[in-house]
Amino acid sequence: MDLGSIGTDALFKIGDRTITVGSFLTVLLLVVLAFVLLRFVRSAVYRRVKGDEEQRSRLLSGYLLVQYAIWVIVALSGLEILGVNITFLLAGSAALLVGLGLGIQQTFNDIVSGIIILLEGTIRVGDVLEVEGLVGRVTQINLRTSTVYSRDGMNVIVPNHRFINENVVNWSHNALETRFRLSVGVRYGSDEELVREILLECARKHPMVISDDHGHPVMCRLIDFGDSAIIFEVLFWSRNIFFIEQTKSEIRFAIVKMFRDKGVVIPFPQRDVHIIPQEPRS
Repeated sequence: MDLGSIGTDALFKIGDRTITVGSFLTVLLLVVLAFVLLRFVRSAVYRRVKGDEEQRSRLLSGYLLVQYAIWVIVALSGLEILGVNITFLLAGSAALLVGLGLGIQQTFNDIVSGIIILLEGTIRVGDVLEVEGLVGRVTQINLRTSTVYSRDGMNVIVPNHRFINENVVNWSHNALETRFRLSVGVRYGSDEELVREILLECARKHPMVISDDHGHPVMCRLIDFGDSAIIFEVLFWSRNIFFIEQTKSEIRFAIVKMFRDKGVVIPFPQRDVHIIPQEPRS
């Protein structure tokens, strides 16, 4: 057997093009090398950012861009090795690409949005976001879609254009602490100072509320005079961003209990109905 002729042996034909064993093995080797290179880069990224979540998110975004670029290069190089003329292929399928582009316009929009997200770095893996009422932590950013882990324990697949074209609240962007607020109404005639003390105490006692930092104080405001109640608001800072609704619920439970102990009443809407008697008809 002539080993030197193995690389030029025809493996199969596509039209007038002959795919040889050598070209096929070259493309296969190129794919394997791409896998090995990406695995090495990913391992290096994880070693570099161990214990630093912010840097980890930034480098992972860069890694995704490198990954996509490498696979594009591998695909184009593989076609060239197999004897496919890329320029001729694109020119010959121009009309098809135009029609296909119109059909997948939204998909193309998602892909461009994904590239913008990865380049800008305004949204990173690990960030807690709020978009159209959905609150969750970003677990993965892909080229077309991103995966958001919601507070209900579900993985939600979100098209990337929603992060670009809609208002997005990034609770993790440039801050570890975020301010939240709770409002409650009390009956007219209640001791306003007592209500203020109760609200401040209930918020400060919660372990997830920052209460020992003068730069992030717990505050209480009287914000409105309602039809049936005086409306108070307590503002507090917390690092427990992802499960903040549970923190709010526990503070509300504490407020209700202390209001009951101190005799503070949360009123319900009331209306006075006056009935005007009418003279009997003769």
